[in-house]
Amino acid sequence: MDLIDEPREGENAPEFTVSEISGAIKKTLEGEFGRVRVKGEVGRVVHARSGHLYFDVKDDRNSLNCTSWKGQVARMSVMPEEGMEVVVTGKLSAYGPQSKYNLNVDDVTVAGEGALMAMLEKRKKMLAAEGLFDPARKRPLPYLPEVIGVVTSPTGAVIRDILHRLRDRFPRKVLVWPVAVQGQNCAPEVARAIEGFNAMSPGGALPRPDVLIVARGGGSIEDLWGFNEEIVARAAAASDIPLISAVGHETDTTLIDFVSDQRAPTPTAAAELSVPVRLDLMAWADSMGARASAALANQMSRRGQRVQDLGRALPRPDMILAPMRQRLDLVDERLPGALRSAVQSRQVGLARVAGGLRSSALVGQVDRHRQTLSRLTYAMPDRMADRLARLSDRLAAVDRVRETLGYKETLKRGYAVVRVDGDVATAKKGFPKGAVEIEFADGRVDLAGRSAPAKKAKPKPQGPEQGSLL
Repeated sequence: MDLIDEPREGENAPEFTVSEISGAIKKTLEGEFGRVRVKGEVGRVVHARSGHLYFDVKDDRNSLNCTSWKGQVARMSVMPEEGMEVVVTGKLSAYGPQSKYNLNVDDVTVAGEGALMAMLEKRKKMLAAEGLFDPARKRPLPYLPEVIGVVTSPTGAVIRDILHRLRDRFPRKVLVWPVAVQGQNCAPEVARAIEGFNAMSPGGALPRPDVLIVARGGGSIEDLWGFNEEIVARAAAASDIPLISAVGHETDTTLIDFVSDQRAPTPTAAAELSVPVRLDLMAWADSMGARASAALANQMSRRGQRVQDLGRALPRPDMILAPMRQRLDLVDERLPGALRSAVQSRQVGLARVAGGLRSSALVGQVDRHRQTLSRLTYAMPDRMADRLARLSDRLAAVDRVRETLGYKETLKRGYAVVRVDGDVATAKKGFPKGAVEIEFADGRVDLAGRSAPAKKAKPKPQGPEQGSLL
């Protein structure tokens, strides 16, 4: 469709709709400029919850709105921050609903080393104000770790230097977490590696490291910039595992050096800091063993000499036992006389006791016991009669209960007992085969209708007057 319509009669200028003019501006803007690079200072920065990034790039007179979509943000090597001097690259476009134009940015670089250092200094002040550089929060390194975790590139010379140095000093288990050590993926991968090592469980399938080494060789400030990112510094500060920073050469300094528990000037020096020298430890152990043996021998010699000195001051055994032997002989001579004297004294005491048995006091005591015995003998018949009467009453009561529970009382209530050949029939099985007899309360009847006189109850046996003791 041709954008310019023919003018109406009486008018010179053509008419456009709002969408037509907005589309024309957008088409002209994108076609005229295409992909451009713009240098300026970052103004406001807004991180949307959707992941998109909105910011301004300005100079002393004008401001340019910039937009980066979520996928573009993930690929950026440098995140824009307010006040940063940057060069942004992207495509100009227009947004008709708000009559605005903006730059869709897909790459951000810092405009010069001075700007990088200014941004680094700003981050250092912010992190220092939060206490992340405080020496009090730094933890000591383990003296002899079992497992060492290394965060570095698996293909560079750094990992080979570290493994070689560890093998020379004290071989240990090493876990390597491969990461990019420069470029846009460096910072997020290093941060994830530190967090991943800390997330390991002690005693798991992969052992949790006792110390971490974050290492990279030397390079320019741009090459090392990933270790100046805030996410790397915060991950290192939050690590529960002691961390050694070995990024760059001795003169290179990055933010991770300030938050780590120990800074090493080179990756090789980091390996030396993490383990002692095995040969030195063996030599020290041998030296300590020799010193301990010498000290023990010296101590035993001095104690032996002391024992000998004390032994010379002791009296001879025969001199110690002589008084005891003399005392034993004296006691042996006095023993027969002492035994005779003891027997005589016991005889006198026995005679005195025997005379006391015949005294009037003993006679009075015997009389009192005799009176007590006579009194108890006189009262015994009455007590026995009372006991027998109680037992007889109890037996009669038990017999009445027996009669009540017997089958005779049941017959009086209208029941009968059927006997076959003299035995009580409890089932119909075998009933017609024998002589049948039916017992009622007042007598017995057989099947022929003859009446059998009721058996008289046997008289109860009469016991003696005093009753039975059973």
